[in-house]
Amino acid sequence: MSATTPPREGQRQRRRLPVGFEIVIAVIVVALVQAFLVKPFGVPSQSMEQTLRIGDRILVNRTDTTVDRGDIVVFSHGATWQESTLPRSGNPLLAAAKRVGDVTGIGPSNTAYTVKRVIGLPGDRVECCDEQGRVVVEGDPLDEPYVFEDHTFRAPELTCSSTPRSSRCFPEIRVPTDRLLVLGDHRSQSADSVVNCRGGVDASGCARFVPVNRVVGPVVLRIWPVGTFGRIPSD
Repeated sequence: MSATTPPREGQRQRRRLPVGFEIVIAVIVVALVQAFLVKPFGVPSQSMEQTLRIGDRILVNRTDTTVDRGDIVVFSHGATWQESTLPRSGNPLLAAAKRVGDVTGIGPSNTAYTVKRVIGLPGDRVECCDEQGRVVVEGDPLDEPYVFEDHTFRAPELTCSSTPRSSRCFPEIRVPTDRLLVLGDHRSQSADSVVNCRGGVDASGCARFVPVNRVVGPVVLRIWPVGTFGRIPSD
């Protein structure tokens, strides 16, 4: 068909959607994927080394609602683990941006996120340590090859029965209903469920737990750096 030939009857010409509309559609698709399928997160601290390192980008499976011992999970919280959201911003623009982030999963948010490993499930009795310095759950010591730079435990001079007591040790803790006890793999550098219990003999009120309903999902994939792309093993 030449430049002067009119289009045949019934022939339709494709019309490009406005750029703004395409952007809105893209944002909606990304938001739906992050809300219901997978959500990316960045690792901000060294508490999960060597399994996860600062700057790693990970994907969380939002379709998996089960939580097992040994799973690495991301959970939401506020300024403390007891709070569900961060303090509201007095800056109207930042507050608006956070509201958008809450809906789309893009940009700042009113919620903070932390990544740790699940050690205690609801109802579990968790303590440390046995004579070999291992964490014990329901009377059984855990085999934890992923632990990096744990607190010093050296028999017989620095154990749970010595004076001074090893900071690896913590008394028996009963995990409440609908709660999880989580630890970092880099035990000596992790502000986790038992950070305030270590070295003590009384478990009353020292532990902090993660509500099961605040778990975003298990970490399933590392997507950055490129050279480390792959599945994240649970043990």
